[in-house]
Amino acid sequence: MLGGIILVIYGIVATLQTANFGRVYAAYGGIFIVMAMIWGWKVDGVIPDRYDIMGGLIALLGMGIIMFAPRH
Repeated sequence: MLGGIILVIYGIVATLQTANFGRVYAAYGGIFIVMAMIWGWKVDGVIPDRYDIMGGLIALLGMGIIMFAPRH
């Protein structure tokens, strides 16, 4: 229950940031995906297969496009 409350508070606080929330959240999401796979590999012993790696790279590519695409 406490974890759920903390997660809700985190979501609310994140939306109140002055930076462009969508781009910041995209960066967080891309890094979270890759870090979750690294955690699973190093801590839980679950070796990522080629599809895990490919998915992580796609997530990072999407994050890069969202974060660094030229805006007018």
